[in-house]
Amino acid sequence: MNQVGQSSSPDSTSVESKLVDSNPAQPGTQPWVEVFCSRGFTGWMAAQPTSLAFSTYQTGKLFLIGTTPDLRLSVFERTFDRAMGMCGDGQSLLLSTKYQLWRFENVLNPGQTHEERDRLFVPRIGYTTGDIDMHDVAIEADGRIVFVATGLNCLGTISEIRSFKPLWQPPFISRLATEDRCHLNGLALRDGRVRYVTAVSRSDVVDGWRSRRNDGGIVMDVTTNEVVCEGLSMPHSPRWYRDQLWLLNSGRGEFGRVNFKTRAFEPLAFCPGYVRGLTFVGDHAVVSLSEPRDQKTFGGLALDGELAKRHATAQCGLQVIDLKSGDIAHWLKVEREVSEIYDVVALPGALRPMALGFKSDEIQRLLVLEDAGQL
Repeated sequence: MNQVGQSSSPDSTSVESKLVDSNPAQPGTQPWVEVFCSRGFTGWMAAQPTSLAFSTYQTGKLFLIGTTPDLRLSVFERTFDRAMGMCGDGQSLLLSTKYQLWRFENVLNPGQTHEERDRLFVPRIGYTTGDIDMHDVAIEADGRIVFVATGLNCLGTISEIRSFKPLWQPPFISRLATEDRCHLNGLALRDGRVRYVTAVSRSDVVDGWRSRRNDGGIVMDVTTNEVVCEGLSMPHSPRWYRDQLWLLNSGRGEFGRVNFKTRAFEPLAFCPGYVRGLTFVGDHAVVSLSEPRDQKTFGGLALDGELAKRHATAQCGLQVIDLKSGDIAHWLKVEREVSEIYDVVALPGALRPMALGFKSDEIQRLLVLEDAGQL
């Protein structure tokens, strides 16, 4: 593999400690974000081995969290406007943004490094969908990309010539319109196919979901149109893992699973923040938390009372939850200018990843070639 161009770029900041400088080219500038973790967090990641990626649409960033050889925290970030839903497997990564869906590929072979990193994610394909408020995204077993077009209350997939191709909409949605009626937001695969979705309500009027934030949330089976769980508060991030359907009851700060017999949610752990974004690593779930600053969307939820009862304030960061006990095994906090996270995904096998962005010419000057072929 040939590489040309290895300079740093002003849209990325990479640190081994916890401070990310706003302008590393100008010494003395104040860090714009602070990232720090519990004592065992980096050792846990290295032991898996895995790294983590999370997105924040508030500041338009993709963060890659890894470890150094001496088990210090490694933080790398790139700029992508309204970065939200993600999925990945350690070699490929999908990221939804304001009006595009980007597919990143790792261009390093096993054992290769670039600037002391063992993964180099390069945005190879960009699908322009327009502003459909894309939330969760997934890749089915046959390679089909499926995403939630929240702005149009439906699931969709990529179209070669149109904005996107609608696949499914809840039966209570009377027609496709850019009105965000029920705030359809999350999707889960089961046996390699899309199976479950979450919505904040069953509303069929523009912005109607806001009046049902406390108890109108549902989980639906898209193959039967059956509601399999109800009475939720702003549910997000359904995930099928180890033969159970897990999700986040965001308005209450809860992580748990669905009881299909009772159609009820069974909480396993409380997290001090607005939970949204979920992935799994071995015997642990990784949940991302946000500070609910927007009172129009987040005010008046049961989460406020739960935090007050525990004499706590909402946090922004990640929590690693033991699936057997529900205990918080490890945590990572993000402070200063970043106060919300949308999604988190595990990157198995990667220890210290990086990515390329578009705010400098680094992506223009880095060339990676496949082995020569024949005409």
